[in-house]
Amino acid sequence: MNIYQHFRPEEKEFIDQVLSWRDFVDTTYTPKLTDFLDPREQHIMKVLIGEHSDVKCEFFGGGVYTERQRAILMRDYEKANQEDFHISLFEIDYPTKFISIEHRQVLGTLMSVGLRRGKFGDILFAEKRIQFFVCEDVNSYLCAQIQAIGKAAVSLTKVELDEAIPSNVLYEEDTITVSSLRLDTALSGIHHLSRQKSQVLIGQGLVKVNWQMIENPSFECQTGDLISTRGYGRVKILSIDGKTKKEKWRITIGIQK
Repeated sequence: MNIYQHFRPEEKEFIDQVLSWRDFVDTTYTPKLTDFLDPREQHIMKVLIGEHSDVKCEFFGGGVYTERQRAILMRDYEKANQEDFHISLFEIDYPTKFISIEHRQVLGTLMSVGLRRGKFGDILFAEKRIQFFVCEDVNSYLCAQIQAIGKAAVSLTKVELDEAIPSNVLYEEDTITVSSLRLDTALSGIHHLSRQKSQVLIGQGLVKVNWQMIENPSFECQTGDLISTRGYGRVKILSIDGKTKKEKWRITIGIQK
């Protein structure tokens, strides 16, 4: 069976990586810790590892309800502890009375220091407080590299994981039916829009899937996708549940509250 036919062509490299990790754990009996994975990557890993009876994977992103999470692949009789994920939490100290910092500025600064996106987990906000999760192995490098975000002078303070700002990303589950899995069709069903309106939003670059701008209306949605539409919020595709008697797709979604 061609395993790639169940996934997108651009996901082949990640699929090969997961299969390589799985074989490594299976043959060496050594656990494998990944960088932070987005929801779609987590889904792919669950599917691929779930087919192998001797290897399993566990996920943790540093706190409750985190979207980006690290995975540990291990033999089926092993169990991972929180410390095994080697995640650090940093709080950003800056002059809160005089300046505001936005999510995009934090992410942009983190990406500008030359590290892969996978080295960073969720970015958390609560009023003037800002925190982010990061792979432990880049702690020293980050502290040395980041002294400013935008026009604000900043410093990083490492805090305990149990001091994390509670995530406000909660999803309300719902079920919709759509005629196809195309992005424009799914968007219409999710937000009760006309197909034409959905295509305009996509064409204007206002729609992202798994944090990547998608400008192709025929892009096919799949389980685990996180769809963000400017002005309409975020929706996660929790599962694709097959077709109805009228040949429409039944999809379970999570709508961010």
